[in-house]
This record gives sequence, structure tokens and C-alpha cells, in this order.
Amino acid sequence: MIKSVCGYCGVGCGIEYDEQKLIGDVTYPTNEGKLCSKGISELISLDTPSRLLRPKLRESIDEEYRISTWYETIKIIADKIKSTDKNKIGFYLSGQLLTEDYYIANKLGKGFIGTNNVDTNSRTCMSSAVVAYKKAIGADFVPLRMNDIFKSDLLILAGANTAEAHVVFHNQIKKAKKQGLKIVVIDPRYTETAKLADIHLSIKAGSDIDFFNLVSKKLIDEELYNKEYVEENVNNFELLKNKFKRAPVTKMLKRTGLSQEQFDQFFDLYISSENIITAWTMGLNQSVQGVDKNLALLNTHLLTGKIFKEGNGPLSLTGQPNAMGGREVGGLSTMLAVHLGFDKESIEKVSKFWKTDKIDNKPGLTATQMMEAKLDVLIIAHTDPVYHLPNRNKVEDFISKIPFVVEINAYENSESSKYAHVRLPAAPWGEKEGTQTNLDRTITKQERLTRRSIDCKPDWEIFQLIAQELGFNDAFNFKNPKEIFQEYQEMTKLNDHMDIHKLDYDDISFKPFIWGEDIKTYLTPDKKGNLFYVENKLLSEKTNLEYPYILLTGRTRDQWHTGTKTNLPTTLLKFKELNFCEMNPNDAKQLGLEDGDEIQVSSRRGSIKTKVLITEDILEKNIFIPISNRDINYLTNDLLDKDSLEPDYNHSAVKIEKL
Repeated sequence: MIKSVCGYCGVGCGIEYDEQKLIGDVTYPTNEGKLCSKGISELISLDTPSRLLRPKLRESIDEEYRISTWYETIKIIADKIKSTDKNKIGFYLSGQLLTEDYYIANKLGKGFIGTNNVDTNSRTCMSSAVVAYKKAIGADFVPLRMNDIFKSDLLILAGANTAEAHVVFHNQIKKAKKQGLKIVVIDPRYTETAKLADIHLSIKAGSDIDFFNLVSKKLIDEELYNKEYVEENVNNFELLKNKFKRAPVTKMLKRTGLSQEQFDQFFDLYISSENIITAWTMGLNQSVQGVDKNLALLNTHLLTGKIFKEGNGPLSLTGQPNAMGGREVGGLSTMLAVHLGFDKESIEKVSKFWKTDKIDNKPGLTATQMMEAKLDVLIIAHTDPVYHLPNRNKVEDFISKIPFVVEINAYENSESSKYAHVRLPAAPWGEKEGTQTNLDRTITKQERLTRRSIDCKPDWEIFQLIAQELGFNDAFNFKNPKEIFQEYQEMTKLNDHMDIHKLDYDDISFKPFIWGEDIKTYLTPDKKGNLFYVENKLLSEKTNLEYPYILLTGRTRDQWHTGTKTNLPTTLLKFKELNFCEMNPNDAKQLGLEDGDEIQVSSRRGSIKTKVLITEDILEKNIFIPISNRDINYLTNDLLDKDSLEPDYNHSAVKIEKL
């Protein structure tokens, strides 16, 4: 049996493969043999007619592709890069790349081409959490692990539907509940996750800051915070206390949509719980105030001292298999590498390590900025920005004007392929080897399970071929992923809190490595946590008489992004349809709609067609459409958080018309 790890969500489940059979690894600590329906069917995605198997090329996006060769396409790409201003070049990466892929792409872009326009689709899901962690605790560090739920008394899930987005972790939550764990779910929808909760708080979309501020204010006003801990370990307490004196409590509670009784019921449970974990994902992150929402949540843990000890802490739930690994390597344009920034000292360290003098001293373009930056060369790897960026009509217009777009992908049918000039066939999960880091710092190894398809190459090798054609042979002469990872391990020594250099590459298939286990306090210069006063500035798009509904978006259990892989197995098409629109019965009645009616949903930016699913599980004046509807982002707005530059996917004003 070959031991490997799943390539879907951030839980990172261990698997075993034997010829044509894939099962969960009972010895793997994260999942103990359990797999979700996506994971168990992952083999089907390898042998499918939708695979991209040959390099393809065309002069214009109005032409048909022609089959090319690796030699021809790599030379064309390198020639384009050589003749282009470095500031007009962008690398658009993905949380589905392995750490070694990320490392080579980041080293090439930032270290040798000299462009910091190297970013990832993780920008659209986790960057708000990254910024908030850095502000509050000093680094992009998740200070607890998933199995801490078994040592906790209360789990608060805010804007997170683990039953559908992190299925195996949700099964662990159910197991912990049987052992006494209390669960609170904060979500405008009565999701599958909410059905497990002891308390479900169906707060209004966009009111998360108000809710967590109410918690912090009550802790301070009633002197229920941990005074000794705050005095010794936390900055800015008096500032926060003084700011809260003027906070409009009645207005804040009203904005949440909760009654005083509901809030008090929650707070009684909260204050009586010795150990508390707060877990969250896109419901908080994907917001025009995503960082502020994260900081409001983090404040509660700093005030109570429920952090950096077993069974406690703020647990961000990443959605992709290696979003964490990409952040560690430096796959965001707002960081250089190994959690180092663009300050003079960090640039000197990295320049010396990579033996280069080309590193720029300012952050690059983010994934949410690249399309409208008038780039001349855009290289997209293992992701589909035309599908997943907000305000798709605008995105399509911008990308159609980029003179040279390269798409590195394992599959034919992406939305972005319509705008590419070169398409390079990458090896998908199961045909390549390398490491990934799951949502709680566990580093493990993906193994090759089958032979590599015809003319496909792993992503790291594709970026290395480009580097070599550019003349950087000495710096890019790796023979395999192990050599790349070992160089990366050496690089992590540049940052004191990253102990990834301690792991043994050959061992992690059988014994996953958890980095940062010795970190038991804040990573700020003074070793203290930072409180921040934030307030709900009501910056999201507002409804009006013409657009009276708020659109919410999210995953469903058996589908993954565009469905390139998960649309293939028929077993994954049974749980929920790809395209539906949840609507409250009162709204449906007012519109004269019945279950199954076809409707057009329109925003100020575009329209899509879907069909009605009437349910009391969603608040009035809210609708929910899953991201398995490939057209969803014709509706979403492109407002960005000012610090994380993450989009506000979950608060678009829309109208509904019956077809």
C-alpha cells in the first residue's frame, strides 16, 4: 500500500492506495481512516477525457489552439519574459500547488525575475486571517490544532459550515460532542453544521464585528476578563476599554438581529466554559472588513487568556490542501519568503541565501489586483481566476486585454482557458510527489500513485524549465522534489520561529511533522498580544428597493470549486444539485415562486439563471447560491478589504425575477 494524503480541503486526510483501490489510512492521526465522499472518489479524476495532455499554443484568443511541444512553448514564454518589464509580469498561483511547486515559482518570480507580483488564489480565502494573525499575535501562526477540540469545553463556529466544507473534521466535532463538547454555530443559515449545535445564532450577514465586540465589551464591563493575563501578556487594553465606553450596545445588538435573550444565553455558556476554541472560515474572511472581523474575534481570546494552551484558541480553517504551505513558502505578494517581509534586513537575508541581487523592496500586486494592472505577461498555475474572482464581467474584460496569458493546468475545461495563449499540461494529484501543510501546521507528503500521463510535468519542473531558459541554471538545477524541499528547509532557518528544518523528508509519508509545537507565546517583538479596537463600518454593498436581497455563497459537501474533478463521479452529483438558490418561504411567497421555479438573479454587475429551493434554513431577504454554479461571480461585487485585499463575496445586493 502506498501512503499519501488527500488533495482537496485543508484537513489533509491520510490515504492508502493499492492498485485500483483508495481507502483512508487508519494510522493517520488527522482522519483515523475516515474519508469524505470527495476524497474516496479522487482516483476517478486521474483517468478522464477532460485531462490536458499536450502543450497548446495560439497567437490570439480568437484562434483555435494547436498542439505544440515543451521546447517551443517554454522558449516562447522565456522570450516574452525577457522582453517584458518585470513590473508587468504576474504569477497567479494556487493553494492546490505543492510546497515545492510554490517554492520554485516564488524563487523565480521574486528572486530572479525581480517581480513581487507572485500571489495565489489563497488571497481570496485566507488573507484576512493571515493579516489579523500577524497583527494580533505577531506572525501567520495557527496557535492550536484540530484535536484540541477533545480538550475543549466550547467550540464556536463562526461563518464556517464544517459539515460541508471540512467533512472529516466535522465528524471529529461530532465525536467530541458525544464526549461533552458544547457547540455554538454563528451563521445566517441553519446549515448542516448548525443542526449539530447546542446554540445556533442566526445573525444577520455582515454583523460579525458587532457580535464579537459585544462579547468583548461585556467581558470588560463586568470584569470577567482575565486581569492577570491581560496585564502581563496583552497590549492596548486601556485603549480598547475606553473605546468600548462609547460603543452603541443597543444598535450593535440590533444589527446582529439577535434578541437580548439569545445573546445572554450564549454569553452564559461562554463565561461558564473553561476551555474555548473559536473556529472560522470564509464567512468572516471574505469581507470588505475581513481583517477587522478576525481581529474582533481574536480580541476575545486575548482578553480571556484562552490562547496558547490546550483546548483553547482561534482556529482558522483553510479551504485548500496547501494554502498553509504556500503561506509558509512566501506565495503571497505581500510577503517575501518563510514569513519574512520586504524590510531591508529580510531582503538581505533572502538575497544572500538565493545568491541574487534582484529582489524588489516593495510588495507586489495581489491576485485581486493583477487583472486590472495592465500586465503584459500573466502565468496562471492550477487555478481558475476567471471563475473565482468577483465581478466576472469586469475580470473577463481585463484578462482579454492581457497580451500573453499562460495557463498551467491538469484539465481542459477551465473558464480561464478561453483567455490563454499557451496551455501547459501539469501533473495532477496522484501523478506527482511533494509536501503540503494542512490547516493546523501538519506537514505531510503526497506520493505518486500512478504513472504520469503522457506529456504532463509537475508544476515545479515547468517553472524550472522557464528559469533555465531564462539562464538561471545554477539556481534552478533540482532533480526532484526532495532536493527542493531540502533547500527550502535550510531557508526556514532564516526565521527563528519556523522549525521546519527539523523534519526528515523521507519520514513524513509515515510520520507527519507538526511545525511550531514549541511555540507557546506571542511572536511579537515584546512577546505580547495586541488588542485592536474595530467597529462595523457598514462598508458592504447595501440593499435597496431595486436590489432587496443579500446573496450568500459557499461550498456544498461533494463539490470542489468549478467541479473540474468533482463533476465526474456520479456519486458526487446526488447529495445536492450544482445549481440552486436557497430562499426563505416568505420571500418566495412574496415573489410568487414555488420550489423548482427557474429564476434570474441579478446584481448591479450581471445576471445568472438558477432555480428556487424553498427552505426555512435561511433568513428572510437572504439567498444562498453555491459556488458549484460556475457563473456565480457574475453577481458578486469586487469590494476589497483595505488590508488583506480579500473580496467581499458574501454581501452582494441582488434582485430576483421569475423566468
